[in-house]
Amino acid sequence: MYNKTLYLQSKLLFGVTLLLFLSSMISLLGAENFSVKDFPNDDGRKLIIEFHPRFLEAENIQIYRSFDNQDFQVIFTDPTETKLIDEFEGYHTTPVFYKIEVVHKWIDLDNPPSVEVYQTECTPVAQWFDRSKAGLLILLLVFCGAVLHYIYKASKGKEYYIRKINGLEAMEEAVGRAAEMGRPILFVPGISDINDIQTLSALTILGKLAEKVAEYHTKLIVPCRNSLVMVAAKDIVKESYLKAGYPEEFKSDDIFYLTDDQFGYVAGIDGIMLREKPATNFLLGAFWAESLILAETGFSIGAIQISGTAQPAQIPFFVAACDYTLIGEELFTASAYLSKNPQQIGSLKGQDFGKMIVMALIIVGVLLEICGVTGLREFLTLG
Repeated sequence: MYNKTLYLQSKLLFGVTLLLFLSSMISLLGAENFSVKDFPNDDGRKLIIEFHPRFLEAENIQIYRSFDNQDFQVIFTDPTETKLIDEFEGYHTTPVFYKIEVVHKWIDLDNPPSVEVYQTECTPVAQWFDRSKAGLLILLLVFCGAVLHYIYKASKGKEYYIRKINGLEAMEEAVGRAAEMGRPILFVPGISDINDIQTLSALTILGKLAEKVAEYHTKLIVPCRNSLVMVAAKDIVKESYLKAGYPEEFKSDDIFYLTDDQFGYVAGIDGIMLREKPATNFLLGAFWAESLILAETGFSIGAIQISGTAQPAQIPFFVAACDYTLIGEELFTASAYLSKNPQQIGSLKGQDFGKMIVMALIIVGVLLEICGVTGLREFLTLG
């Protein structure tokens, strides 16, 4: 009984081995000598070149390309893989011609090396949509739908909770302190250009601040590094004074241009701090290496300092040297926080909903990676 079982096991093992060998031979024999096909989900400037694995043992391999089937140019020499991606400039609606030349190795003096030459062609096709990014499209539609939904609800009177931001809550207290001490307020809108979202957020806060400053009849100093930022700041502050009912107290000379030089601008602001002794400093916008210089100078004169930036490397310096710091996206939410505008609040709520979805997808993607699941992992993690 034992010998019969061993015999059956050996025959089964032999059968499986033979089946695997035959399947591999069939796939090897069935492979084309040379083929070119269109690259999927691209803009029509890529083609996939494939050739038989046995060519890798040859002495020399050269692959040529031509757009007119006459002037062939070498694009690959002695490749190490049987599948190559050819990317070319420009779009072609006519066939692209390819040729492979394989020189086999010497066997002996009586058998000189043989040469195989194959030629084929393929027309690249540009796809309208990249289907591999379908997950990104779905997430985009979900995010946009969420933003529109929350804006609609907020416009209908729905009130959404926004957590308290201490730096913005302290704005009125800081302006009141400056009025009591009879000292000015210094507002620095960062060192970036007007096209930076951090600068735009800083100017939005400046508009709300200027209304409070007008009510308290306090001096507001706004030194600018960029001329366009200066023009925008003047218009914003002038409109805020008008809205507060004190247009005659607006002084255009208090909003001025210093210099484009980074540290020259910082030196100028430090001089203003030491001469004017402002009671409150607002450092809001994009800052780089000058952040600690400004914050330390303001601290040395005893000013209340409210700072904010989205530059991660500069946030620790502001936190250490300032009384209040708007960290990252708190700077961007200031507009909705201060204005209580339903459209802005609804947009903010929709963005938060989108962030929650992204966080959930990250967690799901990590779990799928841990479990070794490869089906939906690329979709959920956007490839």
